[in-house]
Amino acid sequence: RDGPRPIPPPMTGETPAVHEALAVYAPETTETGRVPPGYKLTEVGVIPEDWETVPIGAIAKFTSGVLINASALNRQSPQFPMPVFGGNGIAGYTSEAVAMAPTVVIGRVGQKCGSVYRTDGPAWITDNALYPKQIYRAIEMDFLALALEGVRLNEVRNRNDLPLITQSIVHDIRVALPRDISEQRAIAAALSDVDALISALDKLIAKKRAVKTAAMQQLLTGKRRLPEFSGEWEVKRVYEFGEVITGGTPPTHIKEYWFGEHPWVTPTDITNTKDVYVTERQVTEEGLGTIRPLPSNSVLVTCIASIGKNAVLRRPGGCNQQINAVIPNGVSDADFLYYLFEHKKQFLLGNAGMTATNIILKKDFSELQFSVPSLEEQTAIAAVLSDMDAEISALEARREKTRRIKQGMMQELLTGRTRLV
Repeated sequence: RDGPRPIPPPMTGETPAVHEALAVYAPETTETGRVPPGYKLTEVGVIPEDWETVPIGAIAKFTSGVLINASALNRQSPQFPMPVFGGNGIAGYTSEAVAMAPTVVIGRVGQKCGSVYRTDGPAWITDNALYPKQIYRAIEMDFLALALEGVRLNEVRNRNDLPLITQSIVHDIRVALPRDISEQRAIAAALSDVDALISALDKLIAKKRAVKTAAMQQLLTGKRRLPEFSGEWEVKRVYEFGEVITGGTPPTHIKEYWFGEHPWVTPTDITNTKDVYVTERQVTEEGLGTIRPLPSNSVLVTCIASIGKNAVLRRPGGCNQQINAVIPNGVSDADFLYYLFEHKKQFLLGNAGMTATNIILKKDFSELQFSVPSLEEQTAIAAVLSDMDAEISALEARREKTRRIKQGMMQELLTGRTRLV
């Protein structure tokens, strides 16, 4: 670098500390294959000459925690102040602690095996997690957590095809380490500011989702009316909302039917977002002609196995036979129907047939009854809830961008390509 990099203006809501952390951008690099002055080539890559590479086992001895009795777990309360860390993070709270000082926790088994957690103080560590019971050399604990996060232990687990993270796996991992502990602290402080922003966004998103859930409960049941509307709601069956169609699958052995421009929706394509434009597998015009085609703004509801997953198909396309589609008529709003079905997931599940696989047949789905307002009120309610969804989506996009920035910062700071001291 010939000089300091320019720092862009802060984003709305960022504290000066967070903005300074987010201003660490990747420097320009070239593929020359040469080690720049002041750096050296090591088994973990190019690092500063005054850094070293060490195995985790030379820094600390990681061991499993202590099994905790289920009866000792509780929700957080004055009598149970100690968090209990297991394989998937905090599993509850208890009144005693295994580790008394802030420490690092690695999920040993479980769905999030390999995830790295940081305790703020005394905590109980279960036998489903690992923590550094013995520390062999001075190290900033936050830096150690970041170094472990940077090696992506969950990918190490997958490469070794193991259902758990063992002590030997952790101890054998080599990391780049600044010898100066003040540099470790500076790196940890910069990245902790970004973590704080991500945590704040997590909490704000959770709050916005709770507000939306409460609004759905009020608006979709008529308990709360928008100011310009009054009058009784009408009980209608699903078939009165529009034409109900069960999807189908074009013959998979005919390649001319596949890899086309039309979305073909399966339950896997229906996630937490309302709108579907593109799907994992798409069909051609010829393939769409072999099943019942769906127009734009068809409302999709899964009716086999994962009952009640909902979406709105925003482009002409089709769906498979695990989905019932409602093509709204002139007195039903597609977005309102989406939120109505979303709110009534448990009702839909309760009407599933008692077979080996949960299923709502088309004829039964068509007969389900819901209380609905006029089209004008439906549209107004859907607009309010859609605005809430848009706000949540914007926050989620910002959180994802911040996570990507953090990954870039970790790549820079944990390799010494960007120095803070």
